[in-house]
Amino acid sequence: MNINIFTIIAEADIVVQLILLLLVFFSVFSWAIIFFKYKTIKAGFKQSAKFLDVFRRSKSLADVNEAAKKLRASPLAVIFLAGNRELAYQSKASAENGWSAAKTDSLNRALLKASNAEVSRLEKMMFFLATTGSVSPFIGLFGTVWGIMISFIRIGAMRSASLQVVAPGIAEALIATAVGLFAAVPAVIAYNYFLGRIKDLIADMEDFSFEFLSIAERLHGS
Repeated sequence: MNINIFTIIAEADIVVQLILLLLVFFSVFSWAIIFFKYKTIKAGFKQSAKFLDVFRRSKSLADVNEAAKKLRASPLAVIFLAGNRELAYQSKASAENGWSAAKTDSLNRALLKASNAEVSRLEKMMFFLATTGSVSPFIGLFGTVWGIMISFIRIGAMRSASLQVVAPGIAEALIATAVGLFAAVPAVIAYNYFLGRIKDLIADMEDFSFEFLSIAERLHGS
């Protein structure tokens, strides 16, 4: 006997069909996020490497500023732009010569604000991957339980435990389990991978903020 999975789904109980539809939504949306996050994080690392090369070779902050404007996918470039704007504001707003603790605090707050914004950008939609990884198996399990329950109902109605009576419900149950795992496993793997990469970028942002603050103090210090 030929088994067609699409025929089984088409003839499945409406509850199982809704569960499968929900799981397909989780899976499709998760894969869209996975491709988007991979592209975003890859661009962040690639442009950050380019930016650091320019930052450490350039003799003028103006040159670095021009390069940073072209590398906005880099969190480091965005942090630099925020810090450079703060320095420009300080130079216009205060006629005080030299560097002060107040200026250090102000610059540090500007860098921290930019860093937090970049972290939020990098972590955007990560919650959906986490949700898919944790919830999809349980949704699939519910479909499994429902399919088995339908099988027992059919046994009672037909008063027969033959394969023809039991098989459709069991097949529905197994399909729900498989689709639940298909949605969850890639989401969990992607979430853990992206989380590790984002932590690396956060560490780079923290290091760069300290480096930028140190350079600002040297350039503007008395």
